[in-house]
Amino acid sequence: MSKIGMYKGINFDFSFHLPTLIELGFGKASLLGEKLCQLGVKNVFFVSDKGVEAAGLLQNLEKSLEAANIQYEKYLEVEPDPGLETINKGSEVFTANAYDCIVAVGGGSAIDTAKGIRVVASNGGSIEDYAGVDKIGTAPTIPLIAVPTTSGTGSEVTIFGVYSDWVKNVKVTVTSQYMAPTIALVDPQLTMNLPKTMTAASGIDALAHGIESYFSLRSSPASAALALEAIEIVGSNLHRSVSNGEDEQARSGMSHGSLLAGMAFNNSFLGLTHAIGSALSGHCHIPHGVAIGLLLPQVVEFNSFARPDKAAKIAGLLGGKADNEDQLAKLASNVVASLVKEIGLPTRLRDLNVPEAKLADIAKDSFKSGMMKFNPRQPSEAEVFELLKGVY
Repeated sequence: MSKIGMYKGINFDFSFHLPTLIELGFGKASLLGEKLCQLGVKNVFFVSDKGVEAAGLLQNLEKSLEAANIQYEKYLEVEPDPGLETINKGSEVFTANAYDCIVAVGGGSAIDTAKGIRVVASNGGSIEDYAGVDKIGTAPTIPLIAVPTTSGTGSEVTIFGVYSDWVKNVKVTVTSQYMAPTIALVDPQLTMNLPKTMTAASGIDALAHGIESYFSLRSSPASAALALEAIEIVGSNLHRSVSNGEDEQARSGMSHGSLLAGMAFNNSFLGLTHAIGSALSGHCHIPHGVAIGLLLPQVVEFNSFARPDKAAKIAGLLGGKADNEDQLAKLASNVVASLVKEIGLPTRLRDLNVPEAKLADIAKDSFKSGMMKFNPRQPSEAEVFELLKGVY
């Protein structure tokens, strides 16, 4: 590599892409009608789930559309870790009617579902046809507005959609710049009533996005800056938001941190935690955030041997203190593990009724994830198996 563009060992030769317009702040969701009018939208296809509707989170959004004289219908068939059939069915409903925009309201499952529906409705076929990287030939013409109700996935700004193939027990990932939403309305007020368990699980996912993005072999100065800020913000606000869901400052911090982490890994991708987590969720239907919380401390320890400098930085941002960088690096895993325990997430696979006999298959299928190749320390299948045994 040429030394041109290098400064203090940092590579300043990189690309960074973020196609989504972002509006963040309390009450930003109320801008929905106004933003859609600017886009010339007349008929909206709401993608959400019954839980979000029951929580009353759609009401103000519906009022915003009604005030703007925009028609809408709701598709509430989204389930956790949405299956391929949910996406394909949703695209059939969309194309059978005169909708001209999709609005996704919910967590990562709802937003990923909406991304998939838009791709299939615009390009035909089924969502599995686009599995992999850059398989979408043309940009969708359908606007997609993402309104997250959790602080974790960053899906409101990312170029990824993750779906479950329940026949093969694997996760299917679609990666393309054409997956990114048109507009993200990030309103912390919509997260205020999120239950503690969901706050914890989604929040640890946001932290993992920051950590894995920073460790990633694709990390750049831009993505690293976003990742480090995300780690610090999430680390300062996650326990507070779990302990007191009405803490507006903590909820705002989590929305901000999750967004920054999504912006970071949009460009740097992730690593071993998400590769194993994908296989674990595929085999055992463990909720994504719960799986990530189980694995993250072990992976941080594994990666700290390859990048002790980065491990030390992570530990420091999460409140770890030591006399020197080497000692701080060794603290990183424990600091993360302590946070996982403090927010009440499971720390053992056996507590989730994962059969020990499944560990070998999970380890093997972890290597089907494209995220594995960005991890700074490449594991063997035996090492992944040992990591899984370590959290069993």
